[in-house]
Amino acid sequence: MTNNSTSPARLAPPVGGFQEIDGRRVFVHRSGSGGPAVVFLPGAGAVGLDYFGVQQEVSQFTAAVVYDRGGTGYSDPLPLPRTAAAVATELRELLRAQNIAAPYVLVPHSLGGFYAHRFAQLYPQEVAGLVWLDAFHRDWDDFMPPEAGLAAIEQMAPDREQLEKMRPALREMSAELLAGYPAHVRQALTEAKVSDAWTDAGIAERTELAALATELGAGPGIPDVPVVALSVVGTDPAQQALTSARTLQEMNDGRTGLDAALVSAVSHGEQRILSDTVHHRLCFDRPDAVVQAIRDVLDRAARA
Repeated sequence: MTNNSTSPARLAPPVGGFQEIDGRRVFVHRSGSGGPAVVFLPGAGAVGLDYFGVQQEVSQFTAAVVYDRGGTGYSDPLPLPRTAAAVATELRELLRAQNIAAPYVLVPHSLGGFYAHRFAQLYPQEVAGLVWLDAFHRDWDDFMPPEAGLAAIEQMAPDREQLEKMRPALREMSAELLAGYPAHVRQALTEAKVSDAWTDAGIAERTELAALATELGAGPGIPDVPVVALSVVGTDPAQQALTSARTLQEMNDGRTGLDAALVSAVSHGEQRILSDTVHHRLCFDRPDAVVQAIRDVLDRAARA
């Protein structure tokens, strides 16, 4: 049963607005000025405003953009999951409609890595640099133990019933993570995040990970632009409860190996390993590391 009081179709975003793309509304919030513009690509189950705190800091020195992919967050509903190409072309249309000039520094988190890579395959001249926030990579399965492969992750993702039981804990976690946000932003996001529509979108986006990796495998690697990859290897208590110590270690080794390969494929690549946060908390616990990585990529892009 849908709880209409928290239906995002009826919720106004606390900041930002909408851009019409193909007859539907896509949520976007831009802040700051200058270029290259920095564009955040959220993970599955995350939304643009999860990166609001980091965006505000970045907007002190360049234009910074957060948005919700079609079918997620405050954007109009769409059938999910979508191809990486559909997401990438939508993002380009959005940036053009907003008169945000290319090239861009893309900042993908988690699932956003697949979409950032596809954007770079389709529009390599429009990418000035990449800041990889513990993001997915098309070669994931080559580096991970089988029990943490993309097909396994699809199977392990919680379903609606499990998330229903976790709802009070998820609301509490959101409130804690967003504690530093302005009250009107924090309250709106905390409520919307536990709504049925947002929960369902998060589930749906996690269902075709292996297909996305295959789609990316048919195209080139990332362009030769400056890249900083933040690899997160902190201990997540929730994961610890579900996964053996050995598998967790293999996953951390795999993650660091993946990002090492990513940055070694470009002329100006750097990996930074963070052991004091976990995957979903990166931008909340270590905004300093994220902002510094963005600054460094912008500097290197300017020199290049």
